[in-house]
Amino acid sequence: MAAQQITRVVSKFNTNELQTCKKGKTMDYPFVKVEIKERVALITIDRQESMNALNCEVLSSLDKAFASLGKEVRAVILTGAGKAFVAGADIKEFAEYTPQQAREFSLLGSRIAAAIENFRGPVIAAINGFALGGGCELALACDMRIASDKAKLGQPEVNLGVIPGFGGTQRLSRIVGMSQAKYLVLTGEIIKADKALTLRLVDEVVAPEKLLERCFEIAKLIASKAPIAVAYAKEAINYGAECDLSHALAYETEVFAQLYATYDQREGCKAFIEKREAKFENR
Repeated sequence: MAAQQITRVVSKFNTNELQTCKKGKTMDYPFVKVEIKERVALITIDRQESMNALNCEVLSSLDKAFASLGKEVRAVILTGAGKAFVAGADIKEFAEYTPQQAREFSLLGSRIAAAIENFRGPVIAAINGFALGGGCELALACDMRIASDKAKLGQPEVNLGVIPGFGGTQRLSRIVGMSQAKYLVLTGEIIKADKALTLRLVDEVVAPEKLLERCFEIAKLIASKAPIAVAYAKEAINYGAECDLSHALAYETEVFAQLYATYDQREGCKAFIEKREAKFENR
């Protein structure tokens, strides 16, 4: 199992990636904008007339946005334009779904969440306002969640006669614990950022005007590290969360050993010994 997992990570660093992102590049998709600068991609969901609600078009654009990121992108910040991160799924679109349509919509949303979760570098949710339903689920799929003190989060799907469908029932319990997850999902309560911080649903709470600045600060710090090591570390943590400790430790050992076949490991150690800044080359 560990060898298969390692092969999957290494394949992310081949030379046939979809697109190499250049410094200062901007890409636009319907309702989604991607800005790349200093090895950090800022992905903004911009459908402000509906509080950035998720429909099939927005989800498809997010899918394309993440797929388009080249290996020069070492960290991603995901946020929403205006007053919301994402206020949920577009109720007008899915209200009359058949069970088959609902299944397909859930699979689409789950695929985007998986793309976020499995992206080789860290994905930071900059939660600037409402993160409800599918929006909260996108944030849960991110590696870190930084919230404005004006943010509100929740899984209120039971008010509509449904449950979270993009992974919320599973990721939420892994982050805040089963009891708190049940409370939030079964009551549909919407909580403020300070309570979310207490529950460890978010990692930091900052003033609205400092939100993106703080997220970029974290992203750029991680982007300065050895990118293959960052990818392996993320993969090891994710893998370990899904299996027993003995398998997780065995996987960590294999990953640790594999990194000694990389240029960046040699460069990092040499730079430390020579008391200079390392120049990582992602190989």
